[in-house]
Amino acid sequence: MKVTVFGIGYVGLVQGAVLAEVGHDVVCIDIDANKVERLKQGHIPIYEPGLEALVKENHAAGRLNFTTDAAAGVKHGEVQFIAVGTPPDEDGSADLKYVLAVAETIAQHMEGHQIIIDKSTVPVGTADKVSARIKQVLTARNREDLGFDVVSNPEFLKEGSAVADCMRPDRIVIGTNSSTAEDTMRELYAPFNRNHEKIIVMDVRSAELTKYAANCMLATKISFMNEMANLAEMLGADIEMVRQGIGSDPRIGYQFLYAGVGYGGSCFPKDVQALIRTADSIDFEAKVLKAVESRNDEQKSVLFKKISKHYDGNLSDKTFALWGLSFKPNTDDMREAPSRVLMEALWKAGAKVQAFDPEAMEETQRIYGNQENLKLCDTKEATLRDANALVIVTEWQEFKAPDFDIIKKLLKHPIIFDGRNLFEPKRMNIKNISYHSIGRS
Repeated sequence: MKVTVFGIGYVGLVQGAVLAEVGHDVVCIDIDANKVERLKQGHIPIYEPGLEALVKENHAAGRLNFTTDAAAGVKHGEVQFIAVGTPPDEDGSADLKYVLAVAETIAQHMEGHQIIIDKSTVPVGTADKVSARIKQVLTARNREDLGFDVVSNPEFLKEGSAVADCMRPDRIVIGTNSSTAEDTMRELYAPFNRNHEKIIVMDVRSAELTKYAANCMLATKISFMNEMANLAEMLGADIEMVRQGIGSDPRIGYQFLYAGVGYGGSCFPKDVQALIRTADSIDFEAKVLKAVESRNDEQKSVLFKKISKHYDGNLSDKTFALWGLSFKPNTDDMREAPSRVLMEALWKAGAKVQAFDPEAMEETQRIYGNQENLKLCDTKEATLRDANALVIVTEWQEFKAPDFDIIKKLLKHPIIFDGRNLFEPKRMNIKNISYHSIGRS
């Protein structure tokens, strides 16, 4: 099938590459000419395991192409994916200007029946707005005879495993009331639907809400565990023991039950906030979601509070080794990352930071430039030299089994503030390391 994808960001690039991998003929459109040219040369703008090889192989095979020519893209595709960003507006609601701009572009160039697929994360009612914009343009063109269907097809990708999630989806949600659109979508996703039925067809508005509800549910689990962790610490309990105790209940499960320093990234913060604003717009108070957002905002300051308390608020002459800058492992994404909240609080208190991350160093440099109190180091060991303490913010694999003798040798004092509970407190006690973690008394 011939497929067009508007937007070569995180969702669009992964979706386009995976569709090409199973044999579809994919053209990706973006207004950024530099990004398009770099992709043609094999330069991938984001870090995602497995994506670079996938893009290069399918581009070389001629199944995946990149262009700024929107007219050619519309002419090419039997289906048109809208996979552009929906950044938060000033009030926290999703900004649909890019989505509607693509809808208008498609309407300007379409010459036959089109199936337009909302892949971007969009509020309930967006499909109606896309349809209205397309009809407006077709009327202006005197082409009301051209038919189209707008389908909601939300993505459920996790950064760090997006390629695998896209190749082996656990569900494929299709929002449409059109039998023609449903048949086309089933044909498009047939390669991913062979082992067992993964396609769930529903009305458009339900599909749009499903995406937000899924992310908000996961964010709720994280904030709930962080609240329990803070409570456990005050009551003298161990949140890791509690996690095992409740995770063994199959009604709850173990996923997203790890206490830490709060969620970040491009999805959870934005989607929780957007659904709250959607609720506000119809005079419904989303009390649970507001509590989830509030707890997460507070949780991002937990590590700083622990550090400040340990040093009696005197941080002006201290240097901290920081392991982990991205909001989660296996990505270079620092949007809403807890590391940013921590570093900025340390700098405000007069402290210095020596940081390392396996993938997010370039992104950190882009964000903070020549921040005088930040030193980016080539290795995790280099951050330790002459630092007062080690702070762990992101649970990268290479941080989980460090050489504690080297840590003790290079730090001024054997102190670890662990925002991800990577180590056992008893083991740290045996090694004579002062260990401060989350939710453990």
